[in-house]
Amino acid sequence: QVQLVESGGGLVQPGGSLRLSCAASGSIRSIADMGWYRQAPGKQRELVAAVASGGTTNYQDSVKGRFTISRDNTKNTVYLQMNSLKPEDTAVYYCNAKGTEGWPWPRSFNSWGQGTQVTVSS
Repeated sequence: QVQLVESGGGLVQPGGSLRLSCAASGSIRSIADMGWYRQAPGKQRELVAAVASGGTTNYQDSVKGRFTISRDNTKNTVYLQMNSLKPEDTAVYYCNAKGTEGWPWPRSFNSWGQGTQVTVSS
């Protein structure tokens, strides 16, 4: 199985910055897409940003110009650099990864982290 462990969440004031990390481990053959989702109380979970293996990125409109997603394939890790944070960014952020795992025959996987809390408040 592929496990995802998130880190970097916490409390920050409006206008501040935070960097989230998510490391994947397990019997990984390859990771195709990695992304960050978030869910605020009373809201649906939504895609924040995603990055494909080739480097193509996709952002929610509300975070464009403020957030940057990146990945390090040698470490099976995805990052989310969050700048100019706003109170409306407050949510639990979840890491997601899709790819191929397993031996001796490959299987597809779609794994989620347990979430990390990001709170933006003065």
